[in-house]
Amino acid sequence: MRAPVFLIQNAPFLAAGALLTFMSSFGQTFFISVFGAEIRGSFGLSHGAWGGIYTLGTAASAIVMVWAGSLTDIYRVRLLGPAVLVALAAACLAMALNPFVALLPVVIFALRLFGQGMSSQLALVAMARWFAASRGKALSIATLGFAVGEAILPVTFVALMVVVDWHLLWIVAAAICLAGVPVIGRLLAQERTPQTLAQTDSSTGMGGRQWSRRDVLRDPLLWVMVPAILGPPAFNTAFFFHQAHFAEIKDWRHVDLVAFFPLYTGIAVGAMLLSGWALDRVGATRLMVYAQLPMVAAFVIFAVAAGPAAMLTGLFFLALTTGANATLPNAFWAEVYGTAHIGAIKAMVAAVMVLGSAIGPGVTGLLIDLGFGLETQFLGIAVYFVGATLLMWVGVQRVARTVRAQAS
Repeated sequence: MRAPVFLIQNAPFLAAGALLTFMSSFGQTFFISVFGAEIRGSFGLSHGAWGGIYTLGTAASAIVMVWAGSLTDIYRVRLLGPAVLVALAAACLAMALNPFVALLPVVIFALRLFGQGMSSQLALVAMARWFAASRGKALSIATLGFAVGEAILPVTFVALMVVVDWHLLWIVAAAICLAGVPVIGRLLAQERTPQTLAQTDSSTGMGGRQWSRRDVLRDPLLWVMVPAILGPPAFNTAFFFHQAHFAEIKDWRHVDLVAFFPLYTGIAVGAMLLSGWALDRVGATRLMVYAQLPMVAAFVIFAVAAGPAAMLTGLFFLALTTGANATLPNAFWAEVYGTAHIGAIKAMVAAVMVLGSAIGPGVTGLLIDLGFGLETQFLGIAVYFVGATLLMWVGVQRVARTVRAQAS
């Protein structure tokens, strides 16, 4: 199907997906970390304490995601979407109004669960389920919401903090979430139920079967993939979480570092669209093993970067994996395990990813407090991605042969 026809025929569904991925920004690390220095100052927290609180709240949200994410196999996005956005708005208000450090992990839990967790889950599961032959294009378009959020929200809110109290900005975020509620309902007025769609229009996985979550847990591939699932959210999150500290040790102004983020987002969008186009033609299993190699280069460059040109080069490589990671893994799970139970399977994978995003800031923050600088840590992270890629290659080769044989 030609792109203009595809966009016109599926505009409401694609727009709903993009809106949900954009709204997830308010629970994503790239947004929360913008307020890191203000939160630490208001509550008297060290880097390690703030990272520990973030880890605790995020890890708890990962546990709940295993159950909450499977709701997408039962209820329509038109019903779940507004409920998730209202809950996300409440979490934003809680961040604005909460005066107690003891409640901060609860606030982080809610932001991460309903932002990074459920908003993303709803959008990505819907695209994987609703589209088969054009799954790559659908995921690429829907995940543009992530890119728009990354491009405009950090730099906008950092600039606004110069003249507006940071608490008030969280109230603005809550208002934006609430404004999306009627829009989701209007876009998905004719949405089909997941149960009906799963029974009538689902794509099968390996062996021509629909894999349940229990089946996936018994498959060695899942466990081989865990380091690759964990790595990007853990260390991408860690990089953006400590962005203010990173700017400080590089002797840059925070706002100057944030000014690079729109360029990073633009590159990520290009990588995302290219990967979506490629996976529709080549297949996700063939592409997955290469997706994290740019992270190796990115973190080596971050460790040694001394000026704007080096920083931009590092962000270029980081953006390549970020963009590819927005489409390839979601298509990979549908291609390998089928779509009938994709909500439950993706919820399990999303929980691992959220857990990774919990581990990254906590571990790196603790290591900073213990005297291990970010630049040294970044070299270790590069080594991690070499190992994760090799392990993933071993597991995916067997699966790729199976999927290709089934397709032929």
